Amino acid sequence: TYHADQLTALAQAAAESPRLRAHMNVHEVLEAPVQRLFVATEPDTYMRPHRHSAANKWEFFMILEGQLDLMLFEADGRLRERVPMSPNQTRAIEVPPGTWHAYACQQSGTLALEIKEGPYVPTPETDFAPWAPAEGADGAAAYRDWMRTAEEGSQFPSE
Repeated sequence: TYHADQLTALAQAAAESPRLRAHMNVHEVLEAPVQRLFVATEPDTYMRPHRHSAANKWEFFMILEGQLDLMLFEADGRLRERVPMSPNQTRAIEVPPGTWHAYACQQSGTLALEIKEGPYVPTPETDFAPWAPAEGADGAAAYRDWMRTAEEGSQFPSE
């Protein structure tokens, strides 16, 4: 059972985290065959575009509170689709395996539920987008800012 005060505490933890996001696992062990977690995010968090290349690594993502834009990218970094998500818009989406994706948090206190097939395996470097800066690297803040308003069909301007 997960109570509202636990989710409020998770949102507060995200606001106080250096990465401006936090998660709370529902599954008990990282080896669980189904991974279920609550994810809290703040607008200045940066999620580097990535994919899950294993054929069984889909992701189901459902927004509970707040707003974020889920973005799907082409292999060259062009924004293919932007899906605004909130309790009053698109509420849930499943990202197929091998799909380059990320999100831009648009509202403080955003809370989501993520479900994916396990076990948990850290994302290998080859599954992070080579056309987007790593978290904490030079250019990551500029890329995050671009993602907030990028239009479908656009690509981050390279130098």
